[in-house]
Amino acid sequence: MAPSVVHLPNGQILTVSPVFAGFSFKANELNLHNSAFPPGWTIIIESQEDEDNEIAVDGQDNHDHLKKSPARRYRNPTLRDDNMFISSISNPSSTDFKPPTSPTRQIAMMPKPNPHTRGTNLNVPEAGRPKGEWRINIKREGIFKGKHLLPKLERMGIIMSEDSCVGESIDDRTGEGWNRMFVSQRAFWLMDPRIFLFSPSPTTHSPFPGASPYPSRPSSPNREGFALSRPDPHAETAQGPRTTQAQSPGPFASGSHLPTYYPPPPTLFTFTNNIRHPLRQKPPAQGETFYTRFIPSVGQYLSFRTASLSHKSPTHRGPVSDSTPPFLPPNSGVTHSTLPSISNMSIQPNDTDLLHTWMNDPRVNAMWGEAGPRAHQEAFLRTALKSRHSFPVIGCWDGKPFGYFELYWVKEDHLGRQLSSHDFGNWDRGIHALIGEQEFRGPHRVRVWLSALVHSCWLADPRTERVMLEPRVDNLNGNRFIQYMVDVGFYKEREISFPHKQAALMKIRREGWEAPVL
Repeated sequence: MAPSVVHLPNGQILTVSPVFAGFSFKANELNLHNSAFPPGWTIIIESQEDEDNEIAVDGQDNHDHLKKSPARRYRNPTLRDDNMFISSISNPSSTDFKPPTSPTRQIAMMPKPNPHTRGTNLNVPEAGRPKGEWRINIKREGIFKGKHLLPKLERMGIIMSEDSCVGESIDDRTGEGWNRMFVSQRAFWLMDPRIFLFSPSPTTHSPFPGASPYPSRPSSPNREGFALSRPDPHAETAQGPRTTQAQSPGPFASGSHLPTYYPPPPTLFTFTNNIRHPLRQKPPAQGETFYTRFIPSVGQYLSFRTASLSHKSPTHRGPVSDSTPPFLPPNSGVTHSTLPSISNMSIQPNDTDLLHTWMNDPRVNAMWGEAGPRAHQEAFLRTALKSRHSFPVIGCWDGKPFGYFELYWVKEDHLGRQLSSHDFGNWDRGIHALIGEQEFRGPHRVRVWLSALVHSCWLADPRTERVMLEPRVDNLNGNRFIQYMVDVGFYKEREISFPHKQAALMKIRREGWEAPVL
């Protein structure tokens, strides 16, 4: 296996090389002060069971062979028989920055195994054979030998076990109950990356200037019970207007040594138009990027940000796939995501101009019916930004806008009034979609951005169990678009009649979702 490259959502690039019995991960940049990851680590992968043995099905105990079968060298990935542990970690040796996060929060990437379980009737065509869930067992070796590490990872949801009992042993050194841990593909993608991907801030008097001077978390109350005010990033100083530039993409930029992930708030209810629904959290601010990920099959970064009424296009500060210098000087406070490039300079049309161009395209107008002068699109965007149950989104490839989307809560939307109460939950989401740029159309890109939008809904709130779309049935591309939705896991439940259209109700459930399209 030749060395391969892994692009993390925060823009960090890692080189993965085969070593004896495993793989070595090394960062491509020497300047890691803006990263929670160490510069390198090594994982060991073993296969536990002989290839001829049958794998157990879900719900049955399939762990006994872990004690009986000898480990063999890893050759090809399997559904349940591969074990992994981290054998060594390389930590930064700088005293200017706070210590990195727990070294156990690392990601190992493996090729996907054959999804069909072994031991089935070979006379059955492969497409009809039963499938299993892809799991990698976590072996209690290397840095995982510590008695606190595995329980900590299990509480974070990074690893899990089917053994949910307390256990009989009173000696925690035996490791009882922690020898059958695993990580699954589905659980991996449902973990919010903001838990362990964020940029630590430099300590006081650090010579590294990259971090934002403003905290990413809300201010804390003082002794008098009032929140201390945060500095106004737009306030003018003696040197002129104040500006700020985060070193990492929006979702991962932290002004403190804390993750940017927040758990869901307590559930409180209110009424809107006689509909009882939970109080909704505010969406991301105008221009704020809330989702970004590198797409290997396209070779570009896909991101979503909230639309903006600004007369300038929001500056893209996230990672891009454009060629940049392979080496950055250490201790420079500069990363690839902050180097000047075409994608992060404000030379794109602003969002109102984009909508004006897209909505006046006959292809788009046939479905949306929002063609007209620029003032009409500006009013359209203002209405979308003032909505309490949805918010407007701009999708970007490498920072270049390609489409307009709306993410909404089904319960308060027109769709919820067309459905019975058992058809949706309090936290189910819906999507409206518009692709404006011709160069970014095509079946594969549709599957990528559609699955990414669904992924963003799962990450935004773990209580969301369904995501829905309602495309018009007479759409010129309707049949193809519906097929693209089926390809990424949607199913057509039925047709519904709106006052303005006949629509196909398409749904996808969290339980049946596996991973975004790569």
